[in-house]
Amino acid sequence: MDPELFKAFEAERWGAKAESYERVTGQITRRLVEPLLDAARVGPGTRVLDVATGPGYLAGAAAERGATATGIDIADGMLEAAAGRHPRVSFLCADAERLPFAAGEFEAVVGAFVLNHLPCPEEAAAGFARVLAPGGQAAFTVWERPPRSRLITLLGDAARAAGVVPAGEVPAGPDTFRFADEDELRGLLSDAGLSGATVETIDLVHEGDDLDELWHGLLGGSVRGAALVEAQGAETRERIRIEFDRLMDDLRTEGRYRIPIAVKLGSARKP
Repeated sequence: MDPELFKAFEAERWGAKAESYERVTGQITRRLVEPLLDAARVGPGTRVLDVATGPGYLAGAAAERGATATGIDIADGMLEAAAGRHPRVSFLCADAERLPFAAGEFEAVVGAFVLNHLPCPEEAAAGFARVLAPGGQAAFTVWERPPRSRLITLLGDAARAAGVVPAGEVPAGPDTFRFADEDELRGLLSDAGLSGATVETIDLVHEGDDLDELWHGLLGGSVRGAALVEAQGAETRERIRIEFDRLMDDLRTEGRYRIPIAVKLGSARKP
C-alpha cells in the first residue's frame, strides 16, 4: 500500500461524491450522528473535532447542541458542501494522520467511518489522544462485517458475481473491516493512551423500493466499490447491474428491499 497514493485517490473520489452522498449512504450515516455525539458527551460549550467530516453531519449536529465544532477532511468537494450547509462550523482541509492542532485543544474527538480509511490508524489515534484535553472523550464508528452488514459490500459482491477481476482500478488500501473486531478497536484506542475503551454494536436496516435509486445511490455514496464498477466498459457494467439486482432480490421482503447494516461504536476517555 502506498499511503499517499491511496489518500489522493480518496480525496479526489470523495470530493466528487459530495452532492450524491446523501442519496443512500448519507441517509444511513446520519442515523449514527446522535449516538456518536452522546458517546463523546458533546453538549453546550464542548470543543469538538469532527475527523473526516464529509458533508459535516456530525459537526453540524454538534453545533446545534451548542458545541464549538471544527470539521476536517482531505476532500475539498466535501468541505465546500459542508461549509455551505453548516455556517456555524469551522471547516478546514487537514489529514487525520497529521492533525494541525495543539495538544489538549478539544474536549471531544469524533469520527464517523474514518478509521477504516486510514493507512496508518495507530498514528491517527495517537494524534486524536494528543489533541484531547484531560477528561475529554473520543468516539468513532466503523462498519461490521457482512453478512450482518451488507451496505458497503453490495457493489463489490455484484462485480465479483459478474466475473470482474480487479486490475488496478482501486489503489491498495487498508482493511475495511479490521476494526469490526472489537478487540482491535479497543486496542487501537487503548494503545493511543485513552482509557476505559468500550465498544457497542448498533443494528439498522435501510429500506427502499426503487432499485435504480439504490443502485445510483450506492455508486454516489461510495468510493472503492464505485470505482471498480465505473472503470468497466458498458457491457460489463450491465452485467454487474444484473447481478446487483439479483443480490437485492434476496433482500426483498413484503415488496421492499431491506439492507441490513451493523455498526461498531467505540469510545474512550483521555485520562
